[in-house]
Order: sequence, then structure tokens, then C-alpha cells
Amino acid sequence: MNKFFAKTAAASLLVAAIAAPAFAQNATGTIQLRGNVAQSCTITVQDQGQNLSLKNGENNKTIGSVTESCNAGNGYKITLASTNAGKLKSGNFEIAYQVNYDGHGGNLNSQMVIDRANAQFNKKADLKVTIPASEQYIAGDYADTVTVTIAAK
Repeated sequence: MNKFFAKTAAASLLVAAIAAPAFAQNATGTIQLRGNVAQSCTITVQDQGQNLSLKNGENNKTIGSVTESCNAGNGYKITLASTNAGKLKSGNFEIAYQVNYDGHGGNLNSQMVIDRANAQFNKKADLKVTIPASEQYIAGDYADTVTVTIAAK
């Protein structure tokens, strides 16, 4: 009977092992991905080295070209500022001028600010100047400096 009991028990264990579902353990893990993009705003200004015809005047003459790049998600600002408040100067004498930058025009008696709504890369724009003609300008070498600045908002 012991042999019968042993065979029956072994058979029962074998059937139980085959019929019973395996209790596998599920395990999970996570991997987090992280990265960073640094904010970067750059500007390249190319002076065209133009000699302006003051007596005859100039109309939208390109004096420089600018390449803007800024990855700020909420945009950036371009600021144009004149050393002489929008005037060419020779000693105490002045000649006022107007600028046009990427469709934005006016004088530079105060800073001109162009608002860019979003990030842009390698955006090219020309800086143009208009000077009225006059026979009454005083002789001299006239100059001004326009500074173009880029800054994220």
C-alpha cells in the first residue's frame, strides 16, 4: 500500500504541477530621460561700409545686414540705438536721418525695439537709411553709430 500511496501522491503532484498556473512575479522599473537646451541669442552684424551722399540724399540705402538667432520659446527683442540720437554729426552740425529695419521704420532719437513673438534661427534683415537731400548742409565729415542688440524676452 505504501507503493500505491507513493505512486498516487507522485501522480497527484505531477498533475497539480501541470494543471496549476505558474505564479510568475512581474516587476517593473522606470528610466527617466533628462536633458537641457541652454538659451542662446546671437546676432551677427555686417557693416556694408557705405559712404552716404548727403547733399543728394539717400532713399532706403542698405548700410548693413543682420542675422538674428534666438531659441527663446517666448521670443526675443531686437533693439536699435544711435550714439547721436538719430543724427549724423560733424562737430556741432547735425543731419537727421530715418532708418528701416525689417519693415520697421522711424528715427532713432530713442531706441527702436522690434518684438519677435517666437524663436527664430538665421533670420536675415537689412538696415536701411534715408537722408533728405539738401544744398544747405554745412561742409564736414558726418558720422553716427547704430548699435543692434538681441535679447530674449
